[in-house]
Order: sequence, then C-alpha cells, then structure tokens
Amino acid sequence: MFISPAFAQDATAGAGAVFMQLMPLLLIFVVFYFLLIRPQQKKMKEHKAMLGSLKRGDKVVTAGGIVGEVKKVTEGSDVLEVEIAPNVRVEVVRGTIGSVVRPEIANDAKG
Repeated sequence: MFISPAFAQDATAGAGAVFMQLMPLLLIFVVFYFLLIRPQQKKMKEHKAMLGSLKRGDKVVTAGGIVGEVKKVTEGSDVLEVEIAPNVRVEVVRGTIGSVVRPEIANDAKG
C-alpha cells in the first residue's frame, strides 16, 4: 500500500525501458549521418576526383577567388602553375583549387 510504483516494477521491464531511452539518440545519429556526414563525404570524393583530373588548359577558380588557366601540371606534385593574366604565372597548391570552369555553349535561338 505504501510502496511506490517505481519499486514495484520487476527487472524485465527495465531492459525495455533502457532500449526506449536510447532509441531517440540512435535516431538522431542516423538522421545526422544521412543528412550531414554522407553528403559531405560524397562531395569530398568528387572534389578529390576533380583535382586528380586537372590538365593543362583547364580554367580554374581557386578558393581565394582567383580565376586562371592551368599551364603546367606535374604528376605526383601538389603544385600547379596557373596563368592569371597574360604572362603572369603563379604556383598554387592543388588543394586550393575550388572548381574547374567548363565552357558552356550558348544556346542563342534566332527566330
């Protein structure tokens, strides 16, 4: 009569309760994995592939916003030579290349 309900529970009910308490944490981890971690890993893989496929003549944009054309690529080296203005060449680290600018064909329909 004076025993509280917390002391009246048996031991088997406690195991299910622990699982139910951990369930929201597991759910949060799964959501974070699919919404944050996995897309970031995919983007890093694509960026690494893009850096590996750089070749002479590619137009690139560095992380600092400098636009230039790749003039010299040394295999096995982390340094590229990029021309940012006529007869102005700078060496940039491969990892600082933010993107490769692909020329787009204009679709000017006259009619």
